[in-house]
Amino acid sequence: MRKVERYPVEGNRNALRQIYKTVSPWKGVRNFVFIQISRYCPILEMKNWIYRHLLRMEVGQDTAFGLMVMVDVFFPERIKIGKNTVIGYNTTILAHEYLIREYRLGDVVIGDEVMIGANSTILPGVTIGDGAIVAAGSVVHKDVAAGTFVGGNPLRVLSRKNPEMLGNVNDVILTEPLPDPETKR
Repeated sequence: MRKVERYPVEGNRNALRQIYKTVSPWKGVRNFVFIQISRYCPILEMKNWIYRHLLRMEVGQDTAFGLMVMVDVFFPERIKIGKNTVIGYNTTILAHEYLIREYRLGDVVIGDEVMIGANSTILPGVTIGDGAIVAAGSVVHKDVAAGTFVGGNPLRVLSRKNPEMLGNVNDVILTEPLPDPETKR
């Protein structure tokens, strides 16, 4: 279950139409500009500096964001990412949801040495444990335990690491045998 705060909206207008009752439009514009710079910037340290100092995200040492990563425009300060983590190309990390009759806010916590595959979406209120791997194209709508390999939509567990091996970054989790180079099967 995701850990989100729920806020009902008043009147007949949906929550997104009432967004500027919950967050300053100037904050949105400012954050949008810096996020767009970061999305296209190939210099990893510059991206991390923008995330840490201008967007107030917690970003661990040696964490790397691929090109086109989109962090939450309105609440980036609710995103915490551990050390030596890789966020793959075009991943979206959300800390808010604006629905019809309510909006929701939730912290996103991504642990140390986590691998998020390209084109994944991480929803608000989710925790991804240390050493977890999220397959490309996944929608992370629930917590992911440390050392777990997950993927898909809906998200499901593909395999788990032996808890004794969680500290070893070089371990590879295989759910299928590797193809034989001789037979190419």
